[in-house]
Amino acid sequence: VQLQASGGGLVQAGGSLRLSCTVSGSTFSDFAVGWFRQAPGKEREYVAGISWSGGATDYADSGKGRFVISRDNAKNTVYLQKNRLTPEDTAVYYCAAYRSSGFPHRHGSGYDYWGQGTLVTVSS
Repeated sequence: VQLQASGGGLVQAGGSLRLSCTVSGSTFSDFAVGWFRQAPGKEREYVAGISWSGGATDYADSGKGRFVISRDNAKNTVYLQKNRLTPEDTAVYYCAAYRSSGFPHRHGSGYDYWGQGTLVTVSS
């Protein structure tokens, strides 16, 4: 199973970005998918997760009301729409997946497959 994250870049504070995570190598609809991020000098933290069907979504407090996670199983892709970005959102964002029919994990240790990360830089 391979995950490819994309969509990062440089954006001004208050702007928006949409990250994509494309999964290949297995049946995409078997997987719950999560987004994590790691800022310079900080530990990796959970951002959002989505169940295999898209029926269940979950957000860390940092993204509630600003981020929206969604998936298109026909395209094997999960999206993270990020709005009202602040410099504190600057980080490398990673997508991760594991086989599950349940609610997405918040802990990275629960994920079996990881993408390479995409850098998001928010300027003030």
